[in-house]
Amino acid sequence: MIYNDFQGKKLSALGMGNMRLPVLNGDDSKIDVDAAREMFDYCMKSGINYYDTAYGYHAGQSEIVVGELLKDYDRESFYLASKFPGYDLNNMPKVKEIFPDQLKKCQVDYFDFYMFHNVCELNINQYLDPKYGIYDYLMEQKKAGKIKHLGFSAHGDYDVMKRFLEAYGKDMEFCQIELNYYDYRFQNAKAKVELLKEWNIPVWVMEPVRGGQLATLPEEQTAKLKEARPDEDVPAWAFRFLQSFPTVTVTLSGMSNMDQLKANVKTYEENKPLSDDEMKLILGIADEMIERTAVPCTACHYCVPHCPMKLDIPFLLKLYNEAMADGSGSFIAPMALASLDADKQPESCINCHSCEKVCPQTIHIPEELKKFAVKMGRA
Repeated sequence: MIYNDFQGKKLSALGMGNMRLPVLNGDDSKIDVDAAREMFDYCMKSGINYYDTAYGYHAGQSEIVVGELLKDYDRESFYLASKFPGYDLNNMPKVKEIFPDQLKKCQVDYFDFYMFHNVCELNINQYLDPKYGIYDYLMEQKKAGKIKHLGFSAHGDYDVMKRFLEAYGKDMEFCQIELNYYDYRFQNAKAKVELLKEWNIPVWVMEPVRGGQLATLPEEQTAKLKEARPDEDVPAWAFRFLQSFPTVTVTLSGMSNMDQLKANVKTYEENKPLSDDEMKLILGIADEMIERTAVPCTACHYCVPHCPMKLDIPFLLKLYNEAMADGSGSFIAPMALASLDADKQPESCINCHSCEKVCPQTIHIPEELKKFAVKMGRA
């Protein structure tokens, strides 16, 4: 396992993200604890010492399961990260209730790393509003030793990040952003990396393979990568891309099964950053993908609990992207839609915008679902 330095600590370059743990019967709120325990054991034996969770992951079950699994290990053998759930504006006045509850759920006395979660256009005003006292309270917890290192995660655009940094940047020790070769240009992640470098803030990476989107590529693009690095699998390219940035300290991967975990651990046995030509190749592939992609959904599932129609929004948007990428020749989307009940189709959206209010990517979900329905001849 590769390790990177952070204030005298040795952090595993690969961290275990706990937003996509194995689940039972496809229910995101029912984590397969036995399978997750086996994965955590493999993580520990493989040298992964960084574990990331959050208040809302797996419908609130991630922190509970992560705490239960980590209690079997020496507290000094791992670093645990969680976040204040500002992605839901209803939580803004509740920091004094939520933070101690998170410690209790995780069965720890302190968090090694703690973040303002999902700083974006939706919540920047509230995060900066002193009436909620979020910043003051978290700084108090840091002074009390209940937070060892304070940072923030950001899905917002460059200007939102800059505004947050101008307010709190002097106290931010790290920042977690969505960085991968697709979003390097698509979501202007390049500028965000440079902004954090100006503030001397190390980068934590989320969505390195974009919710699995970069784990498999079309045959033509796969062939190009195989020609450049015959022994490298497609998912490994996403991680090698990140290894090319000196300011990236921890890369979180939301691994859902043992095969993914083993493959990623193998990748992180050595550091093999991309050459200039390889970087040009992978970014060229990203440009080709961007031209075909309709919606930048990462399947975080924040939207799902807020949908009164109980639509599987990430799945529908994935099918929409599939249809857009394949053009008129798409057959996967129609087949998948045919397997859904009549009231779970894209046209079932009632345009209430509840999902849109909690979307980290600020996707106009009702609008995109309507476009999908029209494209499939269902509107």
